[in-house]
Amino acid sequence: MRVVADLHLHSKYARGTSPKCDIRGLAEGAKIKGINLIATGDFTHPAYFQEIRRELKNESGGVFPYRGVNFILSTELSVIYQLNGKTKKMHHVVMVPSLDIAEQVIDAVGKFGDLRSDGRPMLKMSSAQLADELFSISEKVVLIPAHVWTPWFSLFGSSSGVDSVEEAFEEHSRRIFALETGLSSDPEMNWMLSSLDRYALVSNSDAHSLEKLGREANVLELPDVSYDSLVDAIKSRRGFAKTYEFYPEEGKYHYDGHRKCGVVMSPQESIQGNLLCPVCRKKLTIGVLHRIVELADRKQGFHPENAVDFQYTVPLTTVISRALGKGEKTKSVLEEYSRLIRYFGSEFSVYEAKSSQIRLAASPEVAEALIRVMEGRVRWVPGHDGVFGKLILGDNISKDAIDKKQSSLDDF
Repeated sequence: MRVVADLHLHSKYARGTSPKCDIRGLAEGAKIKGINLIATGDFTHPAYFQEIRRELKNESGGVFPYRGVNFILSTELSVIYQLNGKTKKMHHVVMVPSLDIAEQVIDAVGKFGDLRSDGRPMLKMSSAQLADELFSISEKVVLIPAHVWTPWFSLFGSSSGVDSVEEAFEEHSRRIFALETGLSSDPEMNWMLSSLDRYALVSNSDAHSLEKLGREANVLELPDVSYDSLVDAIKSRRGFAKTYEFYPEEGKYHYDGHRKCGVVMSPQESIQGNLLCPVCRKKLTIGVLHRIVELADRKQGFHPENAVDFQYTVPLTTVISRALGKGEKTKSVLEEYSRLIRYFGSEFSVYEAKSSQIRLAASPEVAEALIRVMEGRVRWVPGHDGVFGKLILGDNISKDAIDKKQSSLDDF
């Protein structure tokens, strides 16, 4: 069975998250996007856990069928600790196969932080301690380092990360079998590190609103929709068909930069400038591309033998907005979006369609824009220092835009 899975997102109990992100809202949002296996998110929050228990009454093989989609128990946990005299901050995705195990996780991690304060709680413990607590509860608990290249709160982040999985998880590193690449990197960038070949690369939305669901996701062919089948497919990569990916330039930490001063720089440029903002002379936020280049031991374009394929997508409202020159919340953009969803059934179905079908369903401007995205004929003003990248369509390209096909990591 073909499964589109988004395994990392947030509920209304997390800070900065839409109040529509409850079980019912997530189910409806998932169907519009074309997701049929979706995370609950935030199960460690006590109030949300009670809601999960109330709404997800049926269980089958570790997943919970609900209103036409399947839920899996998932949460994100943040840790903060000292390592070699430096403060480390990392986020982790945790999945569990049952409500009983979820409750045991809540009891265990609740000793290290206030679980009521946020759907993604901050725990005063190390990544290795977290792993020890989780795996002592059940061998079936899955721990995946989240958005591993983001400058803050990530495994390899330039501001608070480490240089290897082993450094973070110590003796538990052998139990880590997957890494979440995050919005500002794609699998090809991660393939530049031979040390990552042993890990499956997963992609999820980390959504804080229904509109952001599925901005990245995983496509799997499973014998059945169950927790064990999902975990086995990710771990072995058998049946792991591909991931849907942001263009990494779209992510808000792809390039180096300083948002306050409006400065965005390639790694090469920031190195030449001693990593300082040319406007205020303060240190730049070092982006994902720069950090990957620091640790890479391969050239761009290397393709590991067992690597999972990937496909670029851009949220439909973003493409329509840029094609029509209208805001994403305007009536004309929302009407075009609704027309495409009615025609294809879901957002991901648009990106699986043929060009001829898209031209039949969409206005000429939107059809051309979608086909450009699908064929990689787009450019970007790269994201930096918390600012998402800007999609450029057509041939009138600003001097700040980056040609995806012409830029090379070998230049940096």
